Amino acid sequence: MQGLMLHSGAEKIGRQDLLSLPTPEPTATHKPIAHFKVVASLLESLSYRNIDVVRDEYAVSKDGMRMFGFLQLNLNEGDICISLGLRNSHDKSFSLGLTVGYRVFICDNLAFNGDFTPVTAKHSKHFDIQSVISSGVDKAQRHFVPMVTRINAFKNFSLSDNDAKLVIYKAFVEGDGFPKHLARQVHQEYFEPQYKEFEPRTLWSLENGFTSAFKTLDAIPQFQATAKLAPFIQQFA
Repeated sequence: MQGLMLHSGAEKIGRQDLLSLPTPEPTATHKPIAHFKVVASLLESLSYRNIDVVRDEYAVSKDGMRMFGFLQLNLNEGDICISLGLRNSHDKSFSLGLTVGYRVFICDNLAFNGDFTPVTAKHSKHFDIQSVISSGVDKAQRHFVPMVTRINAFKNFSLSDNDAKLVIYKAFVEGDGFPKHLARQVHQEYFEPQYKEFEPRTLWSLENGFTSAFKTLDAIPQFQATAKLAPFIQQFA
């Protein structure tokens, strides 16, 4: 699950289209930052660190007050791509946000999730977009290695069939908040995987069994289940 999901009326636009969106005048306590300036600052900070964007997409609410972005980076670990999620608002509905991970979820209903969120900053009158974004990218970059280390640890963590069944049992029977009707599908995704890379009996393959099953859910339940998955799986490592 990677990218933008639009369920509350926002519309996708191109990066250049951000330039034409209006920005409200600042007040004594609130300093709106143009959406295109937020994106430009992020791209500049990434470029300075020799990190390229290989794919990006943006969406804005109908009144242009809210912007959501997804940026896939040229940072790969095998079949895993690291991405950034971005959002900005002029109507005080949420703070400027930046999140990073190998599963990044951004929705116009305000669901916003990654493996690590280095920026949640209010638009105060002394807000410095370049400083905030630069600091956020530094924090995100420091998180890349631990994130990749975790992925590799999961790939090397072998499971017996009984151990895998126990994890599935704990998820759906002992009440960890996952949709119970997906238990059989997770079991099938793990023991009869669709893709060759998930054939090894590992914790990584099991985690992907869960996320494959979650894709059948609607946006909000999918977001909620995925957000709970990482800490749930981590306890078995």
